[in-house]
Amino acid sequence: MFAVMKTGGKQYKVQSGDVLRVEKLAADAGETVQFNEVLMVGGDKVTMGTPLVDGAAVQAEVIDQIKGDKVIHFVKRRRKHGSQRTRGHRQQLTLLRVTDILASGADKSGVKAAIGAGSVSGAAVEAAAPAKKTAAPKKAAAKAAPAKAEAKPAAADDLSAITGVGPAAVKKLAEAGITTYAQLAAMSDDDIAAVETVKIKPDWVAQAKTLAAEKE
Repeated sequence: MFAVMKTGGKQYKVQSGDVLRVEKLAADAGETVQFNEVLMVGGDKVTMGTPLVDGAAVQAEVIDQIKGDKVIHFVKRRRKHGSQRTRGHRQQLTLLRVTDILASGADKSGVKAAIGAGSVSGAAVEAAAPAKKTAAPKKAAAKAAPAKAEAKPAAADDLSAITGVGPAAVKKLAEAGITTYAQLAAMSDDDIAAVETVKIKPDWVAQAKTLAAEKE
């Protein structure tokens, strides 16, 4: 028997005894976890899900928490005052061994569902919501409301005072959420690369730091 399951945004075709590397799960070595998102179950009879197969699941034993192969990320900007950066990354993974494939009765197996590390299941959110509401006294909520109402966004600065920033650039920076000297001065290379509406020049950031300091 085989199954096609989904976890960590990826699909895997598995059968009993297979060893897999999947996106990190919140489980310790030796634990048994259950994957309930099964798209297809095959064997003597093939069952296709719509999109999931009702009652089907894949159970697996956690062998270890590991890291994937190193991936090199290289960025080079071929411009005046350009820069280059090299970074390495190793994705955190969970090593599993498939122990069983259930065609039905997954809800009665008693095995905990596999949850990605850092994520919260829908059931956990629903269980936590009532406790949060009852724990917060009415007086505390009443006091918190005015404080939230008093919070105001920082006043916008005149970004056109920066050499090279014209009205069009000011508008595009505002579309990207940048309206003050402090915001522009605090931008890293990654932040600058993420802005698609306007090409931010390094000397703009340097001038913004000076103007922000003078403003203080």
